[in-house]
Amino acid sequence: MSSPPGRRARLSSSGTGRSSSEASEELRRRLLGLIEGNRVMIFSKSYCPHSTRVKELFSSLGVQFKVLELDQVDDGASVQEMLSEITNQRTVPNIFVNKVHVGGCDRTFQAHQSGLLQKLLQEDSAYDYDLIVIGGGSGGLACAQEAATLGKKVMVLDFVVPSPQGTSWGLGGTCVNVGCVPKKLMHQAALLGQALNDSRKFGWECSQQVKHNWEAMTEAIQNHIGSLNWGHRLSLREKSVVYINAYGKFVEHHKIRATNRRGQETCHTAAKFVIATGERPRYLGIPGDKEYCITSDDLFSLPYCPGKTLVVGASYVALECAGFLSGLGLDVTVMVRSILLRGFDQEMAERVGSYMEQHGVKFLRKFIPVTVQQLEKGSPGKLKVVAKSTEGPETIEGIYNTVLLAIGRDSCTRKMGLEKIGVKVNEKSGKIPVNDVEQTNVPYIYAVGDILEGKLELAPVAIQAGRLLARRLFGGRLEKCDYINVPTTVFTPLEYGCCGLSEEKAIEMYKKEHLEVYHTLFWPLEWTVAGRDNNTCYAKIICNKFDNNAGGLRPLLPSLSSSVMPWHYQR
Repeated sequence: MSSPPGRRARLSSSGTGRSSSEASEELRRRLLGLIEGNRVMIFSKSYCPHSTRVKELFSSLGVQFKVLELDQVDDGASVQEMLSEITNQRTVPNIFVNKVHVGGCDRTFQAHQSGLLQKLLQEDSAYDYDLIVIGGGSGGLACAQEAATLGKKVMVLDFVVPSPQGTSWGLGGTCVNVGCVPKKLMHQAALLGQALNDSRKFGWECSQQVKHNWEAMTEAIQNHIGSLNWGHRLSLREKSVVYINAYGKFVEHHKIRATNRRGQETCHTAAKFVIATGERPRYLGIPGDKEYCITSDDLFSLPYCPGKTLVVGASYVALECAGFLSGLGLDVTVMVRSILLRGFDQEMAERVGSYMEQHGVKFLRKFIPVTVQQLEKGSPGKLKVVAKSTEGPETIEGIYNTVLLAIGRDSCTRKMGLEKIGVKVNEKSGKIPVNDVEQTNVPYIYAVGDILEGKLELAPVAIQAGRLLARRLFGGRLEKCDYINVPTTVFTPLEYGCCGLSEEKAIEMYKKEHLEVYHTLFWPLEWTVAGRDNNTCYAKIICNKFDNNAGGLRPLLPSLSSSVMPWHYQR
């Protein structure tokens, strides 16, 4: 039963003889006990006028609440520090309603004016679910399953809007279906082609001409993806997570409408929601792009060999796809608007591009398509592409079997009804701003994955963020996802691995004169007998002189390299 309005809570002493970590853990448990045991919990200071306003608000609503006056308890400073860890808010009042962190005075009054506070004051039992996750990708599934493991009632809504070419897929999100998994498998297919060439130097005699069968490869890859889709559904079922293949759209606070492929609608409510809808490929907005071009959504299940291919874009998706298509023996051209691998170290990006060019990929620099016209239907057909220079009036034309667009991705947040419940979204990018505990400006709405503003777009990061979010929401844990210095790899023909700052970003942050860059060229053992170029593989370490030579690492490494690299001082 809740305490009468204005009743003060007290924290009993944690005793003596405890280590600082034990005392901290004990304090955390007690604070979480107050938050979970009271309908409204206010952490306040008796002299704070903002705290007084909040108490008066709840009293005027006839709502019972409990107060802990931090200036009237011995360990008030420790309590405030712990609350900062839990909520990322250092000020008072610090308010929780039905275990949801509302925030301070201003956010509480804003919630009251919007009607959100009244919704939050409902008991959790008034909702159908403790948690509804919107999006069945890496981050959403990780969060849903962790919450279910912690004993919560969870639903997952997942719906794939077919691409303009009609491509759709099963549960698991981009990574499983049209991202990491098929990309790495097709990259592996291309590496095997290179290995066949190398094998002759290692004594293998191939009497017959070797050729690649696109249909056999895609069938095997799609069969594997199908098994992963089934595995995800089975895992949800085993954890008693309700899964609905339907499109989710908010209709009011705490309430979402789910529409399936047949147009049938159902409505569901939850105490908390996690948005994990991910991103989809962007189109150019020129004549013929959606009618005749494909994207990575379509490539990995394409039922025919794409033939002569134009890849538009210079993102990691563009260069990875161009790399493995060329490695499979296809004629590939990459059309680049400005620079390669924007956001990555540009010295490394140019080395990747140079290697690809030396191994058969053609590059058209400083051009953008303006029209795509179908000349012949077929599998594949023929397409005419007209492009213009970004530096002058020059135009060029080319004939291709397939045009693959890889110019970036857009967040899937535009048609979810977020405006109805007041969730802030970046109007330009569609991304959602969150605090360091993945909470949006609406207290019961959280987000993970590629839709987060200013965060890394990596499946393993989304998985980690989703699990930690569920543990904080339902498991009494505090650990937050660390988005800094996450290693990543670009699976181009010469694989590019990196961690930390690019040289450009390091110069921007620390100034060039404060940096030392160490670099080396190396020759992997596997390349020696095969006779591959000994001046191709390159690595560098960027160091801050005032940080004991510890800085960002940007190595460019081939796959399976085990070389010991001697570092040379460069600049």
